[in-house]
Amino acid sequence: MAKCKTIAICNQKGGVGKTTTAVNLGVGLARQGKKVLLVDADPQGDLTISLGWQDNDSLDITLADKINSVITDVDFDKTAGILHHTEGVDLIPSNLELSSLEIRLVNAMSREVALKEYLKSIKNNYDYILIDCMPSLSMITINALAAADSVIIPVQAHYLSAKGMTQLVQTVSKVKRQINRNLKIDGILLTLVDERTNLAKSTRKAVVEGYGKYIKVFKTYIPIAIKAAETTTKGKSIFAYEPSSKVAKAYENLTKEVIDNGEKQLNRLHSERVR
Repeated sequence: MAKCKTIAICNQKGGVGKTTTAVNLGVGLARQGKKVLLVDADPQGDLTISLGWQDNDSLDITLADKINSVITDVDFDKTAGILHHTEGVDLIPSNLELSSLEIRLVNAMSREVALKEYLKSIKNNYDYILIDCMPSLSMITINALAAADSVIIPVQAHYLSAKGMTQLVQTVSKVKRQINRNLKIDGILLTLVDERTNLAKSTRKAVVEGYGKYIKVFKTYIPIAIKAAETTTKGKSIFAYEPSSKVAKAYENLTKEVIDNGEKQLNRLHSERVR
């Protein structure tokens, strides 16, 4: 890639596979030779814990420290505290300190773009930055959308989960108008798909019919599987834990879709500049 692409993995509804997608897409990209940074933008620290740092409250430097240094205009080591995972991805961890930071962000001059300012200082080291957002449309989530080039929306293959996308799409549109003109939605990713049920098929059809005209729905969907859930307690991706599983194959396919999308976007931008 000519430059780093920053992707926010976002849905205000919990339990839709955001963190699982961040881990496995991140490792999938690393397996394709990409330099990847994962950013845990959730005070619960699920991404940090899923990658093996179970005692995240004991970490010396987290995302909260970096954003706080930006909003207080304090000089700091931009790469300090970045953790390195054995499967080839880097991580900016998080813990409950991020919740208290959100209160301080309310009165900060750079409250919507503090994360963007920080990531700008390190993004030349990476091909992809993936931000795992918290399950709410908070100030930290707004920061993630302001910092991102695009958004992937994981949606559980269930009617109520699909219906809840409307608010998120509206928020993305608002951020695009007011803060980040270049923000795009890369696509909707159906997760936790139970291939045995008609509900999953009807939900996919409803998502395609309701959103497919103006938002891409990824061809890849992520099947529901116990093995995928188990990885969160093992500190591994599905590629290391169960490489021959359907979930591993699905995330491999998703990785290829994401890379292809990025290359098409770059080619389109290049064509527009030439014209």
